[in-house]
Amino acid sequence: MYFSKHNIFSKISESDNYYLVNPLSGNADIITADKAEEIQKGTYTDIEEYKEKGYLIDESEEEKIYKNSYLNFLDNRDDSEIQIFFVPWYTCNFRCTYCYQEGYSEKDESLSQEVMDSFFSYVNKEFAGKKKYITVFGGEPLLPGEKSKAAIDYFVTKAGENNLDLAFVTNGYSLEEYIPILKKGHIREIQITVDGPEVVHNKRRPLAGGKDTFKNIVNGIDKSLEAGFAVNLRTVVDKENMNDLVQLADYAIEKGWTANPLFKTQLGRNYELHFCQSDQNKLYDRVSLYRDLYQLIVAHPQLIQYHRPAYSISKFIFENGDLPEPLFDSCPACKTEWAFDFTGRIYSCTATVGKEGESLGTYYPVESRREEIIEQWESRDVTTIDKCHDCSLQLACGGGCGSVAKNNHSGEIHSPDCRPVKELLEMGISLYFEKGVIEND
Repeated sequence: MYFSKHNIFSKISESDNYYLVNPLSGNADIITADKAEEIQKGTYTDIEEYKEKGYLIDESEEEKIYKNSYLNFLDNRDDSEIQIFFVPWYTCNFRCTYCYQEGYSEKDESLSQEVMDSFFSYVNKEFAGKKKYITVFGGEPLLPGEKSKAAIDYFVTKAGENNLDLAFVTNGYSLEEYIPILKKGHIREIQITVDGPEVVHNKRRPLAGGKDTFKNIVNGIDKSLEAGFAVNLRTVVDKENMNDLVQLADYAIEKGWTANPLFKTQLGRNYELHFCQSDQNKLYDRVSLYRDLYQLIVAHPQLIQYHRPAYSISKFIFENGDLPEPLFDSCPACKTEWAFDFTGRIYSCTATVGKEGESLGTYYPVESRREEIIEQWESRDVTTIDKCHDCSLQLACGGGCGSVAKNNHSGEIHSPDCRPVKELLEMGISLYFEKGVIEND
């Protein structure tokens, strides 16, 4: 018997207690300081309980469980729905202060029906028999103007003809104008970004000409919810607007958004992806972002009504009473996610789409595939990343984002983008299980 290599063990933030989590066995416990000392010394008074929960296990037996779990993971992934992103143009009517696409080369922004027809033909052939849906991405896909509306109208109609659900990622400025068009399709979700209360948002996300955008977006959110569309409100967070989340949460609660079952939220970390941000000092790393968010929620518990942060698998455990399945791969690229753009090119995911040198082939005017590179993306998981092999965090981390890893390791796809799982669990378990900031549902 040995202390499982998949045990994650650490002290809970602002507590005398510790946590012990094992993603492979699916068990998690909060333990006292006395019991934690036993673990640190390797002297256990609860041996049978630890054996039953997989915290203590025979090494060869654990290897068998690992292999079986991995095979189950592959089977489940093969059956998973595929998210297909389509970029109708890279043009955007905003000039956000942190846009990572601003360094991409300019392209001819024309989308023809012939290209759209080729896209749907390729999707139906390449992903035949697979569950799938399309997310329309940008640039800004819902640009004002009749030409843009006509193109999106045709795309929505074609999706309906092919029985494909749609989602849209939009800045929301012209959303109200597009609602009659969107009603023609089956829309799963509309993701819209609001970066804080009105003054803060307008500073960070103005129109290209400098005009404000907040009021138009809020109106679009209201009209979308009235039309029965699910709204996913996203905030891109850095040190400049973190504290403004409180006022944004109060605003969303007052508007009644948070009480609407069609409304949900997410936080996106402003970070350097492919091109340098103009002000590196305002960027968070993962730990510091969630540390500041933790303190903000403790001080302002109403934030939880607006957004429940994941803190690795902490929220999942709190909401479900169980652990998620072991995460052998957190990068969907070329597995359950693909991206296509109006130029006829194919990419691995949203983080690579439009970036020079990242194309994996074409669907128009001819079909082509870079099979060797695609295979590298398809095979990337914690079993093929050397640095993941002996890491106790691997099944809660999944190897991280492949694009970020590739960017940070000289183009090597099979490299890790390590997630601070232990630190996130320290805060998340404290927040959800010890701080009492959430009333029982």
